[in-house]
Amino acid sequence: MAVAKVASGQSRAQASRELLCATSTVVAAVQRYLESGREGLVDRRARNGQRKVDERFRATLCRVLKGTPQQSGWRRTTWTRELLAREVERRGRVRVSPTTMGRALASVGARLKRPRPVVRCPWPARQRQERLWQLKCRAAYARPEEPVFYEDEMDVHLNPKVGPDWMLPGERREVVTPGNNQKRYVAGALNSRTGELTWVKGERKTSALFIELVRAVSNAYPTARRLHFILDNAATHSSRQTKQVLVQMGERVVLHFLPPYCPEGNRIERVWWDVHANVTRNHRCKKMSALMAEVDAYLEARNAQQTSSPLLRVAPSRRAA
Repeated sequence: MAVAKVASGQSRAQASRELLCATSTVVAAVQRYLESGREGLVDRRARNGQRKVDERFRATLCRVLKGTPQQSGWRRTTWTRELLAREVERRGRVRVSPTTMGRALASVGARLKRPRPVVRCPWPARQRQERLWQLKCRAAYARPEEPVFYEDEMDVHLNPKVGPDWMLPGERREVVTPGNNQKRYVAGALNSRTGELTWVKGERKTSALFIELVRAVSNAYPTARRLHFILDNAATHSSRQTKQVLVQMGERVVLHFLPPYCPEGNRIERVWWDVHANVTRNHRCKKMSALMAEVDAYLEARNAQQTSSPLLRVAPSRRAA
């Protein structure tokens, strides 16, 4: 196209503007045509030989990406394109440039992502799975006279957690933060049978907040003979103050502790995730009272949706101030 436009009388600058390319590209194409004729316009990359990034190269790259640089003997903690090129070359493949490595990463679907921090349970795998199975069975076969609750606490920050949202190209929505952060805590108990939530709020995550929740659940289920709570190993759940209150309540409250660092065994974690996704993430409340009112409204609407389901037993509201 560059040669044709220049041959028709256009200048090289005019041809470059119409073709949306650099003037040097048009000059090079015309020069190649003048020197070699039509053969000079053939893509010379066809004679480059075998491709460097072939299936074997990609397979080696995938094996490298499954580990960390330190596992491969490097001192660096994260991969770069330059380091990946050196490691793949050390494993017997051809050496490539960082730019070629970038295209190779795209060809295998690799992306630059943040790792997910996790804490491993110190228990043996068999002991951990056995304990989780026991708690799962207790929740699955819960009876009305002995309901089972999943208990946990949630932090609510006045400074919003920033999360992804749909936006138009070239636009980035702003979330104004109050600056001085404030915290409130919500302690909740999720009925494993009905899916309803009982919750209380407090300014501090202490034993008093957990005791308040236990009493709220006890008042909400006055006919229950025994209340079972599946919960984590937080210090507030086994403190001296908590034990004294549970002794005063007799054998009506039974605590079943999850293995350490096993949030996936607590179903109420999904409820807190929904609260953050629908209320606290990217929120624009300027006062903590307004934000907590939004949290209450969401949880009340959720309870109303649970009780309206024909598959669930209808029960009264479980909110505690």
